[in-house]
Amino acid sequence: MTPRIFLVVGIKITYPLLYCWRVRQRTGYPHWRRIFIAGAVVIGLLTVGGWFAYQHLQPSEIVGNTTEEFIAASTTTAATTTAAPVAMPWPMYGFDPGRSHWNPYLHHRPPYTQEWVFHALSLVEFPPVVADGRLFVANLHGHFFAIEAATGKRLWHKPTGHCSAASPAVVDGIVYAAFQQNYPCPKEELNGKGFVVAWDAATGQQLWSVETPSIETSPLVVDGSVYVADWAGVVFAFDAKTGALQWKTTTDSQITSSPTYANAIQTGSTPAVVIGTNAGSLYAFDAKTGAIRWRSQSIDRLGSGREYFYATPTVAYGRVYIGNTDGWMYAYGAKTGKLMWAKAAGTYVYTAAVAADNVIYIGTYDGFIIAFDAGTGKELWRASAPGVVHGAPTLMDGLLYFSTCGGCGQRGIRYGKPGKSGTYALDIATHKIVWSFPDGQYSPIVADNERVYLAGKGLIYGLRSAP
Repeated sequence: MTPRIFLVVGIKITYPLLYCWRVRQRTGYPHWRRIFIAGAVVIGLLTVGGWFAYQHLQPSEIVGNTTEEFIAASTTTAATTTAAPVAMPWPMYGFDPGRSHWNPYLHHRPPYTQEWVFHALSLVEFPPVVADGRLFVANLHGHFFAIEAATGKRLWHKPTGHCSAASPAVVDGIVYAAFQQNYPCPKEELNGKGFVVAWDAATGQQLWSVETPSIETSPLVVDGSVYVADWAGVVFAFDAKTGALQWKTTTDSQITSSPTYANAIQTGSTPAVVIGTNAGSLYAFDAKTGAIRWRSQSIDRLGSGREYFYATPTVAYGRVYIGNTDGWMYAYGAKTGKLMWAKAAGTYVYTAAVAADNVIYIGTYDGFIIAFDAGTGKELWRASAPGVVHGAPTLMDGLLYFSTCGGCGQRGIRYGKPGKSGTYALDIATHKIVWSFPDGQYSPIVADNERVYLAGKGLIYGLRSAP
């Protein structure tokens, strides 16, 4: 609840009281004057008191440091959780297991020429992944495609009949995907049946499939395990080769965030899997056993409580970075879950964060791209975006790519910046937009050594840097 709401409520209550008082005064009932004046005074005091409480009891921002659970990266190394460069171009959501959304080994820059366009039949909410000369992507209606990266030709197609709001993952020639319940997948049906499946990436042959509750998370595949989470609030680990259940652990609420990997360097011990819930909780699980290492929460706000973690966590520098729909950006220690810093960013934060060279980048619903110091949380700069930024940005060769979602947030309690859907590239050195594309809505680009792949509303574009 905001100060404006307090004032509006106070006015709407006080005005009828004053009106009734005037009517009673004219009809000859003097005692009503005292009653209504007293009532108006009480309502006014409650309104002012509520506004004062909101202003003074809301939480303050928390300033971080670079001495506690922080591993600084040099400006020449990636902020990934892997010890060596990732061999495949963009094999999973966020590029690497730590979901850094930054591939430092690719150097495409605009202007781009369009080589091909692929019609995905319906909305593409999450970006494709790229491996072995192929793109893999699912549309909202559950059609899953394998596309030849060089030509945009369809190689194979799986019409699952189940909704999809997730990216797949490709490891060792196998593509893993997770699905929600049958289309149209109403949000209130939390008990709907989904599934996790493994296909041969070259042929589309099914290797295994496991029925689960509805899943909205992008699979995390690392060290022989496939990690996903469902709408019932359960996190699963399956054997990547067989689909056998390795462990499952229940959390406190529905999960629409995706799991992220924190390796031994990040945790200071053994690997963990981290994920956020709709109750505003952030969990870390032992990657091998599923035991809960720690549980932290977003800030509890007067009048609204905790809001939910839709964003997928980003693990880098010994920290877990995650935005919340309360409009704040949070950094927790990957080892202990301690809240290291918290900063008010915008009206809503749905985007996962980019982590690169000790800087964290996010987008907001009120139309900003913001850069934070990874250690302290200090806002380094912010640039205006042409509209709501809903999906995670992508960083490549000094340019931050993001999409704007026309119509998103227009019915929310807080402000969503009106604007058209499109895709943009912002120079992180000058903070200026240097390129735009007329399609896009949720997710911007992924890439390989040859070209850039842009996810439009229902189209995938193959783009190449101009010679």
